[in-house]
Amino acid sequence: MKRTVLAMLDAAAQKYPKKPYVSEKKENGWVNKTYSEVNKESKLIAYGLLEYGFGTGDKIAILAEGRMNWVIGEYGVLKTGCTAVPLSIKLMPEEVLFRLNHSDSKAIITSRNLIEKISPIWSKIHCKNFKIIYIEDALDELKNLNLAFNLDKDVILISDLIAKGEQTMGKHNARLHEISENIKEDDIVTISYTSGTTGNPKGIMLSHLNYYSNSTGAMEYFKIPEFYKSLIILPLDHSFAHTVGIYISLINGLDLYFVDARGGSINTLKNIPINLKEVNPDFLLTVPALTGNFMKKMQDGIDAKGGVIKKIFDAGMKAGIEINRDGFRKAPLSVRLKNLAAYKLADSLIFPKLREVFGKNLKFCVGGGALLDVKQQKFFYTLGTPVYQGYGLTEATPIISANTPWKHKLGTSGGVINGVKCKIIKPDGKEAAVNEKGEIVIWGDNVMKGYYKNPEASAEVLRYGGLYTGDMGYYEEDGFLMVTGREKALLISQDGEKYSPEEIEEAIVNSSEFIEQCMIYNDHKKYTTAIATLNKTKLASFVKKHHITAKKELLKVVKESFNHYKSQAEYKGKLPEKWTPSVFMLVEDSFSEENKMINSTLKMVRYKIVETYKNEIDEMYLPEKDKLADLKNEALLMKLFLV
Repeated sequence: MKRTVLAMLDAAAQKYPKKPYVSEKKENGWVNKTYSEVNKESKLIAYGLLEYGFGTGDKIAILAEGRMNWVIGEYGVLKTGCTAVPLSIKLMPEEVLFRLNHSDSKAIITSRNLIEKISPIWSKIHCKNFKIIYIEDALDELKNLNLAFNLDKDVILISDLIAKGEQTMGKHNARLHEISENIKEDDIVTISYTSGTTGNPKGIMLSHLNYYSNSTGAMEYFKIPEFYKSLIILPLDHSFAHTVGIYISLINGLDLYFVDARGGSINTLKNIPINLKEVNPDFLLTVPALTGNFMKKMQDGIDAKGGVIKKIFDAGMKAGIEINRDGFRKAPLSVRLKNLAAYKLADSLIFPKLREVFGKNLKFCVGGGALLDVKQQKFFYTLGTPVYQGYGLTEATPIISANTPWKHKLGTSGGVINGVKCKIIKPDGKEAAVNEKGEIVIWGDNVMKGYYKNPEASAEVLRYGGLYTGDMGYYEEDGFLMVTGREKALLISQDGEKYSPEEIEEAIVNSSEFIEQCMIYNDHKKYTTAIATLNKTKLASFVKKHHITAKKELLKVVKESFNHYKSQAEYKGKLPEKWTPSVFMLVEDSFSEENKMINSTLKMVRYKIVETYKNEIDEMYLPEKDKLADLKNEALLMKLFLV
């Protein structure tokens, strides 16, 4: 079999012809398309695209929430010999424009929720005969909108594209067959743009072989059984969801449901818990921000009940963590026996109700995209819905390592998957020893071809046949990969020593009742500082409950909450004092996608936060830093909670 995603689709359609592949919710409930239906409809779309003049080498962007028509449309694009350009639904119009023009896209596949982002940039799109392929059922909703493009001339309904394909298949059959025969393993499938957390986005070129290699290697390593169901919560432009959600499914006939996104992003968030109970997934793909939100809501719910319920929960959670330890080496028999009663009581009375949030069948979640704090991992592992940390990046298509139900160690990024060779390289170019830190470098068929139209950036990371990830890490004594952070996001002390901020930031946020977000900072300075945002709802409730009226008293509460991580067993002795913040400043507005301080994968855009709060950061390095920080923090707390 040719090692392409289209060959994988053909094989899946033959092996699982009547098995549901993709499902979405409509007015009358959930509807699905089988593997054979997706294969057939995508071929009709390919015929239609040929009729409209698209062909080998053309770029077609996709800007839509996870939908059946995203998947069918993408396969149609690939069957025409075109390249797909998946775009984040969270992008601003100007950011969409940059990617359309940089990728030389000639069309965009989009939905009702996103089509209005095209209007303000329409006149700036370089391609003069640019087309919009609309994946809804009709254009009626658009007719009363003041749009810059012409609905009759510039917009193609996907149903019309399929109909056009049916009408012209005889005309284009020989050409489509020729295109299929000539598709090579090295041909580009997608140009996926980086999120730009440390600068301008780059277009990552991923080939058929990249996707084939990563999909088969990950499936062999993870051993997901046939026909498992998953609710796809992450956007499909996210490389993790794109590879696992679209391509890995082909290997074992997985059944994908897309979270109901009708009505936009606010409705999507509301629909997640509803859809989870409707679908009852076997596994989920997630990112730390999502699981962290679930954890905090569960903890808040238990706190609200209080009394006996809280005591049983707290005792059971503590006992379960003692029993499980890191999941790789469980506690000795004496410890297990000592904690068994408390754990079993919570596991029979309380944990099952919390697990129901995810439906009735969830076996595990796989977390990617950023560091998953060990406190989160232990929480969900004890609860019985483990979240296994993985590691990857889009340039690696994206999976490099993962913990699995069969082999895992909490606090690590797991073992390296099949088909990937991974080494830790020190600054002197030599391979690091066990527990010795260095840059993570990988080799394998999953390594990208390069950055589109950016040979300089490509040469910087693709060296000696490997991908120099820019991420720092080491192998611990049991052979599990430990990822300590991105090189470009590292804290750098005055003497040039470097340290990754993510673990400390996660520790602060996951341990604090009132700190919502935290970015720590050190750029060749004597000490580390932090910018933090507040959980305003919880702090307001606390102020009211405890009748706090003095700003100094409230600041003391917030400081204790900020530093609570220092007393937690998970972090004792693991977070060097040199890198923990000695002073912090609170800011009023949360880091968000709207203010561009959070990107589409829910990571902090560090340079944007530093740029926005430059004055506050500079003040924390003045001799009177403590007094200045206290005055500013008191003023903000006074404004928000005491006036």
